[in-house]
Amino acid sequence: MLVERLASTRCVATGTAPGHRTYWTRLLPALALLACATRLPSFAGPLWNPDEGYLAVQARLLADGGELYETVVDRKPPLVPWLYRAAFAVAGDESLTSVRILAIGAHLLTAVLLASLARRRWGDRAGRTAGVLYLLLSVGLNPEDAQAATFEVFMLPGTAAAVWSADRRRFGLAGTAVACAFLAKQTGGAVLVPVVWLLWGAGGAGPGPGGVRREGVRLAAGVVGPVFAAAVLTDPSGFVFWTVTGSGAYASFTGSELHVLARGLANTLLLGTACAGILPPVVRVLRVARTGAADLWLWAGSSAGAVVLGFHFFGHYFLQLTPPLALLGTVALQILPRERTVRAVLASACVCLLFVAWGLLAPRPDLAHAERLAAALQSRTAPGDRVLVWGMHPETYWLADRTPASRYLSAGLLTNFSGGRDGPRVGEEYAVPGAWRTFRAELAARPPAVVVDDSRGKPYGAGRVWGLRRVLRGGGYERVGVVGGAVVYARGVG
Repeated sequence: MLVERLASTRCVATGTAPGHRTYWTRLLPALALLACATRLPSFAGPLWNPDEGYLAVQARLLADGGELYETVVDRKPPLVPWLYRAAFAVAGDESLTSVRILAIGAHLLTAVLLASLARRRWGDRAGRTAGVLYLLLSVGLNPEDAQAATFEVFMLPGTAAAVWSADRRRFGLAGTAVACAFLAKQTGGAVLVPVVWLLWGAGGAGPGPGGVRREGVRLAAGVVGPVFAAAVLTDPSGFVFWTVTGSGAYASFTGSELHVLARGLANTLLLGTACAGILPPVVRVLRVARTGAADLWLWAGSSAGAVVLGFHFFGHYFLQLTPPLALLGTVALQILPRERTVRAVLASACVCLLFVAWGLLAPRPDLAHAERLAAALQSRTAPGDRVLVWGMHPETYWLADRTPASRYLSAGLLTNFSGGRDGPRVGEEYAVPGAWRTFRAELAARPPAVVVDDSRGKPYGAGRVWGLRRVLRGGGYERVGVVGGAVVYARGVG
């Protein structure tokens, strides 16, 4: 019975394109309104997490003449720093409102692409369901992960566009979309797995082996071209180092295994709660009916592999799972009675409301600390002074409107703590290769007016990192205060 219903659904889907001219004129405003409503918490404060702060500082440095992968560095591709830089050029760099609007646009574009893909395969109702489900599911994490305008958010439209294009046999365009996803964040390249599956399946749908080879060349060109251009526009060797080869210690599973696994379990449970409305139909339907959704399962599987890659399991990594999960929920609901779709969407909407309320009401102790520290920096320095904040909250630089003394905006790049490690793989020997040599040269050339040890008992503080102690002693810094556990040192006191 379920298989017959699925077959009839596919028959309906093949005839929907010519008619229903008002379909998109009705659906687009509804999706836009829902995208804005689910992102209301994102405007509730100056920023949500250190990634936003890191990107904001990078954008300011780029505006002041900095060079990506030279004087402005991170373990990420260049697309999102460029987006922040462009948004700040248009709307100013005192607020993240402009990038929050771009993030809403990224979510809306992802929802529209998923709706278009589902409508093409399973009909009008499926298109509406897919777009709405995605927007509801995409807030189903800790607000610090779901509401922030970070790398994963701008990666999602590329992943959705890649599958959308491959589904229409536009493999050159699919390759470009894969490249855009990769250039937002490396793990976006995982969407190449379902794209290649669709390319392989295209051989039996018309073009034949020769056509598949031609489309494969187009796909490869689409992937390689933008990535090569990004490398040339930045620094080719730096691009390769910072995005691929320079993160061996960061990607290791050794150190803090229980801590990392607990984080992964917690975020899995959060996303599972957000998906509570669609999991029962998915389990019921997809175990008894062949739905022709192999590419969606591959998309979900490759995305899950991308979440696991690096063994950190931060909540924002899980956003990559939301587009394929929304489509799997959609295809399952299409072969069940219509009332099941209504119940599933209502359940997802109710859970979504809880996550939105969490975002609006949750306390923000890390932000409050960063704001107090930024105020202390402003009171002790002049606008042109350089400062060093030794910690994991680069947003302090942005909040204080002070220039970092080093290209390394977090202590993690110099100790490997940035991966959430608090065990044996934290220390100078696990830093990015060559980082300490460059770091010491930067501080010797232009010593910071103030140094803040914001480790607050973590294993990368001055008590355990000889390199930082040497900076403090050699530079003549003296302790002048404590702000929320962060120790402030000033140069040339007395």
